[in-house]
Amino acid sequence: MKFTVLTLFPEMIEQSVTHSIMKRAIENKIIEVEALNIREFTINKHKKVDDYPYGGGCGMVMQVEPIYNCYKSVEKKLSKNKKVIYMSPKGKPLTQKIVEELGYVDDIVILCGHYEGVDQRIIDEIITDEISIGDYVLTGGELPALVLMDSVARLIDGVISKEESHQKESFSNGLLEYPQYSRPKEILGREVPAVLLSGNHKKIEVWRHEQSLKITKKNRPDLIKKK
Repeated sequence: MKFTVLTLFPEMIEQSVTHSIMKRAIENKIIEVEALNIREFTINKHKKVDDYPYGGGCGMVMQVEPIYNCYKSVEKKLSKNKKVIYMSPKGKPLTQKIVEELGYVDDIVILCGHYEGVDQRIIDEIITDEISIGDYVLTGGELPALVLMDSVARLIDGVISKEESHQKESFSNGLLEYPQYSRPKEILGREVPAVLLSGNHKKIEVWRHEQSLKITKKNRPDLIKKK
């Protein structure tokens, strides 16, 4: 899988993928990440990429031309199995289901907006999906792009060593994950629940499911209703 990020701040993407799981996945050639600077594709001599919005209002809007030129520079190299995603608070909420669907895509192009967003005409022209990571507004789309890339990349074969490690995580079965414990057996006056030390795997699975239900009901009752 290849991620191509269209952004005004490519260094934010490049620096962030040089750590941990993403770094290993790139080194092992399981995924590829390329960040393109939209500013380099404007024909404006001042490298200007934004202008005032028609109809008035505060802020600036990213213009069509540099974004379109940036996208066209890579379009011929993209496979037919591709998605062009705009990270936007107006988009569909990012869910584990969407993440899993994107895991089967060969090329993911991500457009990162800035200022007051981008001209609607570029969205209409090249974007296949608008995705939001939450009901709040950020200064740019780079952080949401990294969230999307991380969540999708970890599902690709070979990125994480054991397939089971992500099959039983939060949201994979529609519930939040159960509590986890490690050594020592007792610390800060708190002990590991006895059932986890019992060796009875059936009882452990039942306990974990009960804990998942309890945590989900407390923190995300909307998921319980869906399930």
